[in-house]
Amino acid sequence: MLKLFTLWGLPWRSSSGGQGKVELTAAEVESLRSELADIEEREAQLKAQLENVDEVLRSARLSGYLYIRTRWIALPGEPPPIDDTDVDDWLPRFIVLHGACLFVYLLCTDLSPHDSVLLSDIVEVDQLPSFKREDDDMRYAFYILTRHGLRYECSSSSKIQVDSWLSTLQCDCKLESDTSTANGSVEM
Repeated sequence: MLKLFTLWGLPWRSSSGGQGKVELTAAEVESLRSELADIEEREAQLKAQLENVDEVLRSARLSGYLYIRTRWIALPGEPPPIDDTDVDDWLPRFIVLHGACLFVYLLCTDLSPHDSVLLSDIVEVDQLPSFKREDDDMRYAFYILTRHGLRYECSSSSKIQVDSWLSTLQCDCKLESDTSTANGSVEM
């Protein structure tokens, strides 16, 4: 029965016939203590990171999964981009609007974002035409254009979700652009 509970790499030695007393060498005990300390330290780190992510999500204005693809706008003098409307490169990403930043996570369980965009870098947010996927799933879409020329195209099967993102982003970006004038001074 005692052999069922053998830890990996640690033999159980019984000194008195079958009373179940286990003897470990000093090296085995120290190894177990070291492993336990490492596990406890890793657990503390993960708990701290999880609490941080939890706090970010609680204080986020919007969060949720959207399908996203990125495009670069053509620079002056460049040929127009290739028509890739038939390419299905929409990837699900977890998006969080927190403070003055939009964070893009690969999964909602990720501890650090894959990408981020400052709201001050967003120059345009507008609706895209809705489209049907191959599985007849209707998708509603919008885009976010940054001053660096990066265009995030976002879609969802929920029109309410897309409308919520659109109105929130347009409002937040409009508020920032209304506070500055052409010469760079801030209106009060």
